[in-house]
Amino acid sequence: MENFWKAVSRKKPNNDDGSHSKLARVLTLLDLTGLGVGSTLGLGAYVLAGSVAYEQAGPGVVISFVIAALAAAIAGLCYAEFASRVPKAGSAYIYTYITIGEFAAFTIGWNLMLEYIIGTASVARGLSGYIDALIDHRMGNAIKDVIRMRVSFLAEYPDVFSFLVVLVITALLAYGVKESTLLNNLFTGVNLIVIAVVLVSVGIKADPANWAIKPNDPSVPAGLDIGAGGFLPYGIAGVMAGAAKCFYGYVGFDCIATTGEEAQNPSRNIPLAIIASLIIIFVSYFGVATVLTMALPYYLQDPIAPFPRLFDYLGWQEIKWIVSIGAIFSLCTNSLGAMFPLPRVLYAMSSDGLIFKQLRTVHPKTKTPLLATILSGLFSGTMAMLFNLHQLIDMMSIGTLLAYTIVAVSVLVLRYEQNTNFIVSSQTKSSTVMKQLFNLTCLTVPSSLSSDIVKVCVLIYAIVISVISSVLVHAQDYLNNYNPLLCTLLAAMAIMAVLLTLIISCQPTEERQLTFRVPFVPFVPLISIFVNVYLMFQLDAATWVRFLVWLVVGFIIYFSYGIRHSVQGSGSQTLSESQLDIPFAMFTTVKQ
Repeated sequence: MENFWKAVSRKKPNNDDGSHSKLARVLTLLDLTGLGVGSTLGLGAYVLAGSVAYEQAGPGVVISFVIAALAAAIAGLCYAEFASRVPKAGSAYIYTYITIGEFAAFTIGWNLMLEYIIGTASVARGLSGYIDALIDHRMGNAIKDVIRMRVSFLAEYPDVFSFLVVLVITALLAYGVKESTLLNNLFTGVNLIVIAVVLVSVGIKADPANWAIKPNDPSVPAGLDIGAGGFLPYGIAGVMAGAAKCFYGYVGFDCIATTGEEAQNPSRNIPLAIIASLIIIFVSYFGVATVLTMALPYYLQDPIAPFPRLFDYLGWQEIKWIVSIGAIFSLCTNSLGAMFPLPRVLYAMSSDGLIFKQLRTVHPKTKTPLLATILSGLFSGTMAMLFNLHQLIDMMSIGTLLAYTIVAVSVLVLRYEQNTNFIVSSQTKSSTVMKQLFNLTCLTVPSSLSSDIVKVCVLIYAIVISVISSVLVHAQDYLNNYNPLLCTLLAAMAIMAVLLTLIISCQPTEERQLTFRVPFVPFVPLISIFVNVYLMFQLDAATWVRFLVWLVVGFIIYFSYGIRHSVQGSGSQTLSESQLDIPFAMFTTVKQ
């Protein structure tokens, strides 16, 4: 059992700057920023702005986008620091491997695979549906006449077009990273131009009076419930519910962090690209939400396709088609950006021996992980063909939020990690835990004790935040009625969270010079953990069940293959060749 614990907790040394990578270092700062914008900018601009305004927040959707942007920016800052620390392919997977350990890293890598597979499939399915809608659903009706799937958990018909879309994206990525990013930059440029056209043209028709409509206004259709009217017709609760939905419009920028072995000067360019892409995405979302709700009252928005409804309302058929073409380009870049990180995560995990080693093969001509890319495309395409859009989207968020949480935890662990070059004095060694809780010994460099205190406090903080989130999400009615038990529990948990934050902030931090460092540590990472956990509790039970099934499949692969073939186990923890033939040998073998 001791050897088993050593195996699942072994860490990857951070002594490789990526200079020996087989992948081609061809991505510039512009390429990385274009990749981040292309993989993210789409859903929020073309769907979420109208959907959230109509269903949750009214004109307050602009505040929802601001709150969601702040949450995404906090996660982006954590990613940016790790990109400057670890210029390697694999994103949150590598970060976790270095700071927490192998089993946690495999779990995050497996979750990232889920995110990228479903992200690729859902965008391809959305692109197919958008094009089908423009031609009066002729494509879908033709396929349904030939074959119809009457299975409750599958789509109504196999969407062959979305499968072909994924295959084309796969071919582009397999051909070469530089070529695929050139196409991504082109499509992203077209997307940004279309959004600029929307902001200018619709901005001319913007009327601030649509942010102050009252329920008794003559323009409101009789019998239509529009809430309290005004700028916040559904109150602050509606704005927060909208922010939770808008947050998913920012998911995708983390694909930049997977390019550590293909970026030029990754420790500088990756943090800059993450920050630049988030700024561009926020400005686009905020601008679109503003002009959309000012030009068309929120209660008239179409939650599925807001811009066609707007342009029909304004009588602008030409602009409608320009924006529709822009939406198609946007979804193409979303699909490319969603799939781009998937083979890189597979490559990183395979290179470490945690999944099948054949997936780490890099083609000598294209300099891309060819087999991993092809398998990624086939799997994602099959998912897109067999499942409808809503079924795919239900599973997209949870892996992302968990990855964001682990990255924030990893930032805290590394910032407060003991400096191995620092020899702790005897006085520090004899200090009690109680004194060190508030650093009464005046340590200026992390020690083993201060580092352990931070790790324990972060673990307890995560549990406390989970309790707080559960109460806020699932016991809102009781809180509104001031239930004494729940209010007392919530207050106690809040006090404990503040106390843990204070204890962590008192501990000394390492002062390693980095290209980028997260400001206001530990407050920024702790806020990120809270936001991510809170949003995870917003997901329904079915999503959690499907997520657990995916995890079980991954754990079977890890404990039957990865734990015995791990590169990090090649030292004293490596099992003998004869033992490699015995599944789960690590459970019963004690290596001398």
